[in-house]
Amino acid sequence: MGSDVGLESSKRFLATWLIGGLVAGLSVVAITTAWPELNIFRKKKKKPVRVYMDGCFDMMHYGHCNALRQARALGDQLIVGVVSDAEITANKGPPVTPLHERMLMVSAVKWVDEVIPDAPYAITEEFMRKLFDEYNIDYIIHGDDPCILPDGTDAYALAKKAGRYKQIKRTEGVSSTDIVGRMLLCVRERTSCDSPSHASLQRQFSHGHKQKFDDVGSGSGTRVSHFLPTSRRIVQFSNGQAAGPNARIVYIDGAFDLFHAGHVEILRLARGLGDFLLVGIHTDQTVTANRGVHRPIMNLHERSLSVLACRYVDEVIIGAPWEISKDMITTFNISLVVHGTVAEDDDFEKDDRDPYDVPKSMGIFKVLESPLDITTSTIIKRIVSNHEAYQKRNERKGESERRYYESKSYISGD
Repeated sequence: MGSDVGLESSKRFLATWLIGGLVAGLSVVAITTAWPELNIFRKKKKKPVRVYMDGCFDMMHYGHCNALRQARALGDQLIVGVVSDAEITANKGPPVTPLHERMLMVSAVKWVDEVIPDAPYAITEEFMRKLFDEYNIDYIIHGDDPCILPDGTDAYALAKKAGRYKQIKRTEGVSSTDIVGRMLLCVRERTSCDSPSHASLQRQFSHGHKQKFDDVGSGSGTRVSHFLPTSRRIVQFSNGQAAGPNARIVYIDGAFDLFHAGHVEILRLARGLGDFLLVGIHTDQTVTANRGVHRPIMNLHERSLSVLACRYVDEVIIGAPWEISKDMITTFNISLVVHGTVAEDDDFEKDDRDPYDVPKSMGIFKVLESPLDITTSTIIKRIVSNHEAYQKRNERKGESERRYYESKSYISGD
């Protein structure tokens, strides 16, 4: 009898405890729903770290892209300021690519979340406050190479003083000065030694040979590519994701030399036609054979990294064949092959061997209307038409880069 009473008492206690807990729980839910500001029970959402990086991004290349990749790794969101044409002209000389093209290029980089046009060349007090207050920027980022204004002061002095500055490692082996120097050298070589037997500039660039034309590029001779490709860098730029078994894979190929806004826009259109964009990058030898001994300006691995950094690209074939075979289409499960209307190889149909014969015969070839009338030759012509201004600009920049390379030491980081 006593045990029955004890059991009944335990049941009543347990029921009361469960009902009380349920009522308390419902009360908490009701209170926090009615007054969300009193919700101390919910985990507070962590505020994203927003970082800012600015630059001219003229003649944008994989070095710029790697800087943006490193900057993005220091936060959750990367906001990029693109310096105006007027500011670049005042501080460095005329830009090769105008602001609207540079905006397209920066916006297409896979690590960029937001872009601010017409950013000032130097971080002023007013602009820094705007970054902190309006754009909620936590840190301002720049490379370890000095950015000195014409008056000799540090362009990032205010950010450093405010304790909101972080530094990344400069990408070795490339700069806009180098690339402009290669084109200036190309112009000089064309007039001085343009024979079929003359070694291509690409071959000289790839092997690190230095030209001795003192009036081209920097005063001590144009420094050519010192880029040393590594598997790690390629992995860093890669999406690391394969296409699914049922994915519609779109393929587009080309040289993609001096990666520019025209390339970006045709890749954007191509990506919109499927689930996965595969880009074939032609070898240096293929480009030389089809465009002359002075092409490409940038070598295969440099061109591949520039394309890989584009947000519209899922994968690249480094050293793609000129002709697209049935075996290649089967191997990569290609659903559609596309080609733009604006390209330096737009007369391929007149050749005896059309590289797109096979996809055409399979009914999977499509010509896309190119949004921009820009080719690699367009960029080179801009340099040629104003070569004196760019030559002077390169002489100034070349000297500062020479000092950087002479005084640099090993810095850990990436």
